[in-house]
Amino acid sequence: MSGDEDLTQLTLLEHLEDLRARLVRAIAALMLGVVASIVFTEQLLEYLISPYGKELQVLGPTESVVMYFRVALLAGAILVIPYITLQLFLFVAPGLTRKEKRTIYLALPATTGLFLVGVGFAWFIMVPTALGFLRDFESGIFRAEWTAERYIAFLTSLLFWIGVSFEMPVVVYVLARLGIIGPRVLIQNWRLAVVVITIVAALITPTVDPFNMLLVIAPLLALYAISIGLAVIAYPRASARQRR
Repeated sequence: MSGDEDLTQLTLLEHLEDLRARLVRAIAALMLGVVASIVFTEQLLEYLISPYGKELQVLGPTESVVMYFRVALLAGAILVIPYITLQLFLFVAPGLTRKEKRTIYLALPATTGLFLVGVGFAWFIMVPTALGFLRDFESGIFRAEWTAERYIAFLTSLLFWIGVSFEMPVVVYVLARLGIIGPRVLIQNWRLAVVVITIVAALITPTVDPFNMLLVIAPLLALYAISIGLAVIAYPRASARQRR
């Protein structure tokens, strides 16, 4: 085996070890976040159930415990998402310049902020309209008696994925700043983006009616347009660095 091959193998092993260490740190942080969130999980459960207006049914002896810890997991993930994002960024940081690392560090607060904005948008705008539609749909035929498992799973999934979707502008800005993606690619593939956004909206939208679909599609399209604008700002700087 040549010296170059030994160096490549060693570098690969070092990267794998670094990845393992950062995954362990992220999981440990998530566990600490869950433990910390247990302090207010009961109040959070009551707040999440408040739009429904009454207690939820449980159909199994462990269902209430599972739903309790599902909410604790979501709350814990929200608490530590800046640290988890930092670990992901630091994994690729060794191959970046000092300025590129600074860009990543500066993007962390914006990533967290947009995630929280997305969660707020889902809770205050999407959830009331969606629950109102589902509760009143053919109310003369169907009586809304929702179980804790279905209701909590629906809420936590919706809040989490909408929050993640709102991080798109920052992710695109960082990728453009690093020279990985440019505005031309985003503009040329806008039709594909619309299709993908529609599919994503269909997966995370709680109902199949056009109104609730539009509530998801409209902000995602706006975020895509904002992402193109940020890429226009960031990409020329990345290209200039590459030419030097």
